[in-house]
Amino acid sequence: MRRNSPHEIVERALALSRADGCTVIVAERSTANLRWARNAPTTNGVTRGRTVTVIATVDGGSGTAAGVVSRSGVTATDLAELVGAAEHAARAAGPAEDAAPPVTGVPHSPGFTDGPAETTAAVFDAFAPALGESFARARPAGRELYGFAHHETVTSYLGTSAGLRLRHDQPTGGVELNAKAADGTGSAWTAVPTRDFREVDPLALDASLAERLGWSRRRVEVPAGRHPTLLPPSAVADLMVYLQLRADARNAAEGRTVFSRAGGGTRVGEKLAALPLTLRSDPSAPGLECAPFVLAGSSTDGTSVFDNGLPVGATDWIRDGVLERLVTTRHSAALTGLPVAPYPDNLILDAGGTRSLPEMIAASGHDGPELLLTSLWYIREVDPATLLVTGLTRDGVFLVRDGEAVGEVTNFRFNESPVGLLSRAVEAGRTEPTLARDIGKYFGRTAMPALRIPDFNMSSVSKGV
Repeated sequence: MRRNSPHEIVERALALSRADGCTVIVAERSTANLRWARNAPTTNGVTRGRTVTVIATVDGGSGTAAGVVSRSGVTATDLAELVGAAEHAARAAGPAEDAAPPVTGVPHSPGFTDGPAETTAAVFDAFAPALGESFARARPAGRELYGFAHHETVTSYLGTSAGLRLRHDQPTGGVELNAKAADGTGSAWTAVPTRDFREVDPLALDASLAERLGWSRRRVEVPAGRHPTLLPPSAVADLMVYLQLRADARNAAEGRTVFSRAGGGTRVGEKLAALPLTLRSDPSAPGLECAPFVLAGSSTDGTSVFDNGLPVGATDWIRDGVLERLVTTRHSAALTGLPVAPYPDNLILDAGGTRSLPEMIAASGHDGPELLLTSLWYIREVDPATLLVTGLTRDGVFLVRDGEAVGEVTNFRFNESPVGLLSRAVEAGRTEPTLARDIGKYFGRTAMPALRIPDFNMSSVSKGV
């Protein structure tokens, strides 16, 4: 077991390297999950796993090349072959465009030589009995509950031949709960993110779903078109994460994205929203904590393996409605003349609003009916130049009149740009932790407000979603 400890895997791989530079990332992962259907548990399980990534760099007359090899289930006896494969890949590659000097001067992480943090089924000790109570309450009321709870802890160890020794423990969890009327008249969904399940209340979640199923008992015909619409935090999260994933500086500077300025350059400094919206990332944000340094297993438009270990600080991407930053590596920052701003692993949208979603519903529909969404699904990009995306609404679109949901309408296909929505939003509610439904499994640390949009584009009716 000592030969296989994560920090010693790092040290052994670095010692085996004969390349000009070497970075080793060991990710120790443990997961616990619960699933249920029709008011009864179905499966549960616990898993453990390890992934080792070796990044070898080789200097040459025309530049520095990088080779990256990543494998699962690696032990000390597998390292020589793994390191050799990364070095072979580097020697076979051409010079890397994003090559940069190794990151140095970052203090060692406390506990680098300690064992990894782990999750177990005990994380559900309080949650599971409360979930059972929600089953008992839902069954006689004619509701069927479906869903799953997931908790994961990843401890990442990063070591480099330049001397970095960094570690980060990342707990991530969430609950998705779906309620269906036993007679087939409606379906409702909700989800919450969590780091430890201490604050998750299944009974409260079930109560919110029961209310929405009540709204579903009456059907109201509404055609496709542009409608005043209230987007809940989960839907806003899906759209804002999509925006951030497309907000890299290089593509913008080269004229390929919605963040490109007509005539050349980027739109940094332009006003994107009438409301004082601030979109930011902060590794130390309470409840949304994430790695305060770069962990990159590959180079992309917005990430670079040469930046591994680079400190990541708090960043305002949009401040008071104005575009302040685009994502940059050290290489793309030099190309564009913008500050270095690594990809974030959390995202927060705030406009200083104080209304909760129920309070915003109560204020809706007094000047005409409005639509209330539940969630978005199957989002796909249509046009990078405007960041136009298409997708589906799911598990309930409701009509609100005079502050009350008066019935369920059909689901829709929508066509919208997240950037366009920011420019047209007329109200933002209270920012709260939320779980994006479509992209939340890949990007689970978000806090968003509900947004009121005066003309959300429901392009066509979508049946049976």
